[in-house]
Amino acid sequence: QVQLVESGGGLVQAGGSQRLSCAASGIIVSLRAMNWYRQAPGKQRELVAGITSDGNINYADSVKGRFTISRGNAKNTVYLQMNSLKPEDTAVYYCNGDHAGNRYWGQGTQVTVSS
Repeated sequence: QVQLVESGGGLVQAGGSQRLSCAASGIIVSLRAMNWYRQAPGKQRELVAGITSDGNINYADSVKGRFTISRGNAKNTVYLQMNSLKPEDTAVYYCNGDHAGNRYWGQGTQVTVSS
């Protein structure tokens, strides 16, 4: 059974930093493409960052240079380091990964950036 559990969200001031974690079970993050998405109120869920099994990384234009996705293989966890946060980064952040033809999502973690 695949489970993805996000943590690390909360309230932060604009310009601050936060690190999100996505702890995985039932799936080996180093062998799969893993992604971070976010969804702001009234908006569609959007891709924030992704890392493939061979380490290729991509970012949404809106977060390039500020966010960094990485893997902690020993802990089977995917991270999203967020720096220089802006109020428009406020959203629920989700991680996902594919396994055996299915896409799995975590429950999400709320990030609120105050101005």
